[in-house]
This record gives sequence, structure tokens and C-alpha cells, in this order.
Amino acid sequence: MGGEKIGSASGKLIVPCDPIILKMDGDGIGPEIISAALPVIDAAVESAYHGKRRISWKKVQAGKDAERSHGSLFPGSTVSALKEYKFLLKGPLETPVGKGYRSPNVHIRLLLDLYANIRPVKYIPGLDSPLKHPEKVDMVIIRENTDDLYTGIEWPSNSKAANELRKYLKDRLNSNIEKDAGIGIKPIGKAKTERITRLALKYAIDNRRKSVTIMHKGNIMKYTEGAFRDWAYNVAKREFGKKSVTEAELNGKFHGRMPKGKVLINDRIADNMFQQIITRPESYDVILAPNLNGDYISDAAGALIGDIGVLGAANIGDYGGVFEAVHGTAPKYAGKNVANPMGIIKAGELMLLHIGWAEAARSIKKAVEASIGQRKATADIARFIGAKPLGTKEFAGNLVDIIESGKAR
Repeated sequence: MGGEKIGSASGKLIVPCDPIILKMDGDGIGPEIISAALPVIDAAVESAYHGKRRISWKKVQAGKDAERSHGSLFPGSTVSALKEYKFLLKGPLETPVGKGYRSPNVHIRLLLDLYANIRPVKYIPGLDSPLKHPEKVDMVIIRENTDDLYTGIEWPSNSKAANELRKYLKDRLNSNIEKDAGIGIKPIGKAKTERITRLALKYAIDNRRKSVTIMHKGNIMKYTEGAFRDWAYNVAKREFGKKSVTEAELNGKFHGRMPKGKVLINDRIADNMFQQIITRPESYDVILAPNLNGDYISDAAGALIGDIGVLGAANIGDYGGVFEAVHGTAPKYAGKNVANPMGIIKAGELMLLHIGWAEAARSIKKAVEASIGQRKATADIARFIGAKPLGTKEFAGNLVDIIESGKAR
């Protein structure tokens, strides 16, 4: 295999010319799309750096694949590899609804403290969007990844723990919860809110975005989501005051005229946010949200461009990252060579950007746009552009051809 581990010093990544990055097939269509994506990523790296850089891939397992070969959904060897190498390109993993094991996706995020989920959503010409002007959609959702209801602190309605908690709440805090109700705890912490806010503001400034909108339901959940809003504003004012301006300052001090070189900080109630990204998507750039809201708004934003399957996501922390497609396992399409691998390929693009290989990332972006421009796409897109669909392998092969021809530079 060869290669070296990605390191870090003084808060910055140290990326060798041959970094070791883990790959995980996942469940359902995962093995097919991972198999399709790797040659595209490798071709982009080769085209950009002409042999001076390469990725050394190391396979790890989780989910049903791991259960078959190791007798465990999340074997110790995978845990050890994740802790050692910290960077992973991951296929989708199945999570049962309402019963069974805890989400392995959440397990990985907590294991590596990947506190930020970054999901860019930008319209690609040729997609069949429900909007009249989908070209106005160009936003990035930054979601806190380790707090909120996703901490998994909950109990079934008829459990001993739920009964004890109901009694404590009634006797000590004069709060009643019905006997037939399951109970979940929603923690949102100050330190976690502050660090995701720093990341979002730094991302906006570094990428020359126009605004950061704090999405919350603080009018109802005042001490969790309301606190998220307040803590985020405090970080913006205290640590980014010279590079940002609040909406109140914009309308008062600056008389509605945005000062040059600054990022606008505002906030919106969650339910209002959903309708506004539909009616006026051009008004939203970076959206900062707690975990559950961020999950919801990410998929809603993906629907605006017409196909959530083309989106990739980056789960990052200070010293690691997991990169994956937004969609699920889609088991009914597994093994049929029809799944669209674009989501995991775009995740690879985000991975290359994160490790500082922007030239290779740019090749992937341009190749995807070029392929759709050639009317060469998988069935989910081809049917809307009146084209003959390509299979999973064939679409990925076309991207490799475009990259190797130099048309993606």
C-alpha cells in the first residue's frame, strides 16, 4: 500500500504527497459507487499533479459487509484504523428505524469528533429542478454534528429509566410527562456551539461568501436552540467583529448598505427558513444550524436543485474527516449498475479541497459539468434531458475520459 498518514501541527493539516486515506464500501449501492468513484478521484489527482501526488487507499469495513466477514457491524480493526488515519471516503451505511443498533454514521462522527457537517448545494445545469430559477441556488449548510438529539440519550416509554425520570421531573421540577411517552434529551452546549460558529464564519470569510444565517427554533426551545443563536452571535461579535456585521448593525449603523469586505450575520426561525430557501434562495449563502435542523434543511436544500443524489458532504473536525454521499443505501438498486455515483464523487471533490488539493478538486467539478453538458448521465438525470442513460461504471468512465483528455482543467 505504501503512503504516509496525514498529520497536523498548530491547528493545520500536514498532508504528504502520498496520504493514506481509508475507503469503506458501506451497504446497498455503496460498493458500486465507491468502486466507480476511486478511479475518478485518482485520475483527477494524476491529471493535476502528473505523478507527484497520489492517494494510498486502505480498505476498512462497517455495516453488513463487516458483519458478514467479522461478525460485527463495527469491528475493532475499523475503530483502530479510524483512530490512526482519521480520513475516510465512506459509502452509505444502513441504520434501522425505530429499533436495532445505533447509527454507525453517528458512531464514526463521535469517534473522530467530526463536529461539522459541510454540505454545498449548488445547481448544476441540466438537472430537473422544481424551481423556476434554480440557478439562484448556491448555498452551504454547516451543521453541528455531535450535539443535540443525535447524542442518542433516550428511553422507551415503558422502560424503568423513563419511569424514574418521569417521577423525578414531577416530584422535583413540577413537570409532567405522560406515561405512554418515550423520552429523549436534547443537549446543546456552549463550547460546541462556539466551535461550529468559528468554523462557519472562517469558512465564509475564506471562501468569500456573503452571509451566515443562524437557523434555530429559539422562540420555542429557548435554552437550547435559543442559546445556540445567542452563543453564535456572541462569537461573531467577540472574535469576528472586524470581518462581520449583524443584520441589526446593517440596518442601523450602515443604513442598509453592506460594508465592503464583511460577512453579514443574521438569524431565521427554522420553519420560516424552510419556506424562504424556496421563495428566495438567493438570499441565503452559508446556513449555520444545530444538528437536527441542519439535517432537515440539508435535504430540503438538495431538493431545490432537483436531485439530492448528486450531493456530497464533508464531516470534519480539527484533525480528521469523513466524506460521503448525502443519499442512503438504496438497496433495491444494488448490483444493477444503475446508481448515480455523483454524490460520492462530489464527496471526493470535497475531500480533495479539504486536504488542500484544489487543482484536483477543480478537475472533478469541471468533469461532472462537462459530462452532463454532453448529455451523458445515469438514468436519474438522463430521463430529464432526453438522453440515453449510462450505467454507474460507464458514467464514471466518462468522467475519467474527460479528465484524462484535459477538458476538465
